[in-house]
Amino acid sequence: MAWALKLPLTDEVIESGLVQDFDASLSGIGQELGAGAYSMSDVLALPIFKQEESNLPPDSENKILPFQYVLCAATSPAIKLHDETLTYLNQGQSYEIRMLDNRKMGELPEITGKMVKSIIRVVFHDRRLQYTEHQQLEGWRWNRPGDRILDLDIPMSVGMVDPRANPTQLNTVEFLWDPSKRTSVFIQVHCISTEFTMRKHGGEKGVPFRIQIDTFKENDGEEYTEHQHSASCQVKVFKPKGADRKQKTDREKMEKRAPQEKEKYQPSYETTILTECSPWPEVTYGSGHKHNLLPAATPQDAQQWLHRNRFSPFCRLFTNFSGADLLKLTREDVIQICGPADGIRLFNALKGRVVRPRLTVYVCQESQQAREQQQKHENGDTASSTFFVYHAIYLEDLTAVELTEKIAQLFNISPRQISQIFKQGPTGIHVLVSDEVWLVSEVWSRSVSSP
Repeated sequence: MAWALKLPLTDEVIESGLVQDFDASLSGIGQELGAGAYSMSDVLALPIFKQEESNLPPDSENKILPFQYVLCAATSPAIKLHDETLTYLNQGQSYEIRMLDNRKMGELPEITGKMVKSIIRVVFHDRRLQYTEHQQLEGWRWNRPGDRILDLDIPMSVGMVDPRANPTQLNTVEFLWDPSKRTSVFIQVHCISTEFTMRKHGGEKGVPFRIQIDTFKENDGEEYTEHQHSASCQVKVFKPKGADRKQKTDREKMEKRAPQEKEKYQPSYETTILTECSPWPEVTYGSGHKHNLLPAATPQDAQQWLHRNRFSPFCRLFTNFSGADLLKLTREDVIQICGPADGIRLFNALKGRVVRPRLTVYVCQESQQAREQQQKHENGDTASSTFFVYHAIYLEDLTAVELTEKIAQLFNISPRQISQIFKQGPTGIHVLVSDEVWLVSEVWSRSVSSP
């Protein structure tokens, strides 16, 4: 998770959070950790817990951020003073984001005169929707075939180099830019907030999204993988002109309030400044078993694991914990530290077991020599032999996107280099692999194996 929301835990919130987290995983509950487990008194005796969290110095204190991003859209005037700003956007309208170099003279000289890469995402603000992000986006793709959630308006953008929109990631765009030059990118968001709301009887309240930007510099291998800065803001997206009407309604409501009530609310700002946050975790769906935390993990590895699994708000609490330290915590310990909902989710993630895949596919990379030997064998040359090495790919979601990503990962290539995948039938025909092909194959295989 890339940000933290501090809300009072009512019984209703706790209950709904528990239901969601139990649905996500029950794999670790009831496991006995043995005599080596920490007791709560041992945990609380650690130096990190000897002062109140509110007294801890913030990570960003006296820290100069290298970049700043400004979304050219007004914030809502109906937001209370200590709440995060909220910005309304119109579906499909182009909005400018100014990419600003915030470095002081001589700071970060390694990126001076060089390009950096920024990735812009539209993601869910609500924690429970984050847990089901992949399913939510796949549902949107099914209902809006051929459409994207996020696009770059390239003709209007300035200073942007090598813009890319991965066809398998509908909510993500990326590009290179030179911090020393003026750079403005224009984005278009094509989904609306009510598309991810449970349908009732009209008047549904739309869910908030986040626009997040993660910026990376080049490593020694000339790949843009070294994280430099991340920032995000909260938005809601309405049908065309709906954002303007909502902004006007909020303004009129505020004008009717008494002066002492108005003091409790923020003014509306002409632009939205994205605030610093944790980098968005790179999640490979359906391969969670590869990211289990190991006892040998160093404290730095454990911090990366917490980030990757969206436990960023608790990283400071577990700053000096190694993998072994975290794995020794009991369920009760984690709940007392993190609260009921996040505590159970963290415990289940720590004790997670490998989920049996729904389908296993075996693939191999065929060389020219192997193809020639195979041709000789088919022509009757029984003396020739062909040795193929097959790799297993485990599929849990049975989607074409999942297969594409895992093939790319196996052969160390980018998913964008794979445009189409074909399945060869028994008569030699080639069938284009899609989500529908997987679904029909699964139903057919089940019917054949049924008694």
